[in-house]
Formats: sequence, C-alpha cells, structure tokens
Amino acid sequence: MADESRVRIGRCHCGAVRFEATLVDDFESIRRCTCSYCRMRGAVVASAEMGGIVVLEGAEVLTSYRFNTGTAQHFFCSRCGIYTHHQRRSNPNQYGVNVACFEGVSPFDFAEVPVVDGVAHPSDTGGPPRSAGTLRFVPAD
Repeated sequence: MADESRVRIGRCHCGAVRFEATLVDDFESIRRCTCSYCRMRGAVVASAEMGGIVVLEGAEVLTSYRFNTGTAQHFFCSRCGIYTHHQRRSNPNQYGVNVACFEGVSPFDFAEVPVVDGVAHPSDTGGPPRSAGTLRFVPAD
C-alpha cells in the first residue's frame, strides 16, 4: 500500500482532468528545468514512478506533446491548456508532476527550487545531470 502522505490529488484549471499521484518522496524531489520547453512552461515538478499517476476523471480530454527525441511526453488538458504531468526523458520510468495542480499547493510555497540543466541534457552529453542553479522565492513584506 502506498504511503498516504505521498499521495496527492490534482486537477487541471477547469477541473475536467482529475488525477491522483503517488510521489516518490513527497516534495523532496521538486525541481525546474532549463530545456526549451520547460523554460517556457515554467512549472515546478515533483517525481512519481511509472504507474504512480491514476487519472480519475477526464482521460479523454488529456492530450500530449512530444518534441526533439520524442522520449518525453508532456500531458495537458485540451480544454484549459494546463500541463498536469510528463513522462521524463531523463528517466522514462518516472513522471514529473506539476505541483500547482495539487490541492492546496502553490509553486510559491517553496522558498528554493533546484533547477536542472536541461539544455545540456545527460542523454545528449553522456555526462551526469548538472545543476543550473536555484530558483528562490522571497515574499514581499
């Protein structure tokens, strides 16, 4: 049985897509990426294993996008356009899940978010994953 503290309920903006995600380590794996797609999307993601996402409603309105090598598959609601999750290129047995889709969670809840270097992707360079830096959120007083 999955550790209930790692199970999160999520949805897209319009509510057509609802899903349950069992996170690998809750929010310890949050990150952003510098690849061309993630840079434009700007989402903070947490990790779930393959099979760790169950679409509860709206599977028929989910659509996907692939580019470059076609390994990563990015899912989003065809009605409101919100990105919910993607199958990773760096680990095709894992998903990155948009934390902003989870009930009661905002990407601004995290003071620091590690940023991985997706421009120099390990699958392209043959090297290990590299850090591109840290994104910090400092609330206004």
